[in-house]
Amino acid sequence: MTIEDFISKLEVEFEDVEPGTLKSGTSFRDIEDWSSMHALIVIALIDTEYDVILSGTDLQAANTISDLFELVRTKK
Repeated sequence: MTIEDFISKLEVEFEDVEPGTLKSGTSFRDIEDWSSMHALIVIALIDTEYDVILSGTDLQAANTISDLFELVRTKK
């Protein structure tokens, strides 16, 4: 699992995000139209792709895509 692969998977989930737009330092909450629905989508994506269950608290503790990636790596 690489951060680039992780970011690519996230970009697919956000309809308004062009591929290559997101970076590891991007605050995922700053993604256009971020909502609680997107939070659920991200949690489901991580469960499906990486077999890691994140809680809402886990998601709240992360600020950037890199934080989220590291959280998934430590729980894997």
